[in-house]
Amino acid sequence: MTHPKTAEEMIAAAGPIEKNLSLSLLQITEAAAVAAAYQTGRGDRKHADHVAVEAMRRVLNQLDIRGTIKIGEGERDEAPMLYIGEAVGTGNGPEVEIAVDPLEGTNLAAEDMNGSIAVISMAEKGGIFYGPDIYFDKIVVGPKVVLYEKRNKNGEKINIDAPVSQNLEIVSKALDKKVEDLVVVILDRDRHKAQAKAVRDAGARVRLIPDGDLLPGVLTCFENSGVDMVMGAGGSGEAVLTASALKGLGGKITGRLVLPSAANGKNAEAVSKELAEQLPRLEKMGIPEKDIGKIRETDDLVPGKDVIFAATAVTDSPFMKGTKLFGGGDACMTGLLIGSSGIVRVIQSRYIKDKEKKPFSI
Repeated sequence: MTHPKTAEEMIAAAGPIEKNLSLSLLQITEAAAVAAAYQTGRGDRKHADHVAVEAMRRVLNQLDIRGTIKIGEGERDEAPMLYIGEAVGTGNGPEVEIAVDPLEGTNLAAEDMNGSIAVISMAEKGGIFYGPDIYFDKIVVGPKVVLYEKRNKNGEKINIDAPVSQNLEIVSKALDKKVEDLVVVILDRDRHKAQAKAVRDAGARVRLIPDGDLLPGVLTCFENSGVDMVMGAGGSGEAVLTASALKGLGGKITGRLVLPSAANGKNAEAVSKELAEQLPRLEKMGIPEKDIGKIRETDDLVPGKDVIFAATAVTDSPFMKGTKLFGGGDACMTGLLIGSSGIVRVIQSRYIKDKEKKPFSI
């Protein structure tokens, strides 16, 4: 009896970036995770982020690519390394665009709390949204919701402008769960108090988290992860990275760019002032004022066809053990690697310099 060729078909379907650079991308996050792990629990989030950025950049620049940072640590005058527009790699090899967050959840790492990861994604030229460093107000759902949207004849779709109760009903039907069984992850911020109340009033449960809603967004695509939806305004860079993972997992992100002053309920004068400050940058990135509030979804944030996403746990995260240090630079960590082909890998890596003194063990 011949066997199904599923694995072979998916391997063949992977683009050249996924085929040739996936492992290298994971190694880049591993280097950043190890550097950050030495700073966990020390209470200095800025330094933890700094060493992760340095390590990620060093390894990234060893890669034979002609890379451009599209989502990074900020503008050139704000970030000395991995800034938006920075050229990375050796200058040889394919032309690619890159989104990075060397330490997602800096506060979590500084306090040695669960959920801190090192993240990067890569796509072909034109494959990653050239976005400003402002907020993205979003809803993230998994592939079953996307499938429900495609199959239902009533035109029901997750909509950032719809009442919370209406979106919860769609997720409830798609997942075949009662609304009261749903879990919605929301960043614990004052700007989200009304949203969290609306979720609870509709009967669903809210999981407030202190930082780092990128990984929960990815978890909406994992069966029995305990995360059914992610809502709220967070960093636009994190939204792009989430979209990179969703490309391979079949989930969906939908939302819009929003100025922090507007998201945080500041007065009209404050919003107007911030808009005046940000508009030159936005227009330079191809976003006129009229398009700031435009609804953007997964393929708008990551239009690329050959996309890879890699993350390594710095502190313990769902299904990924945090980076463990054994002294002398030796370390063990768990990573997540997702390609737009749909291949998903959860990989445990160990870096042991002297195998005689510290033999590999399971």
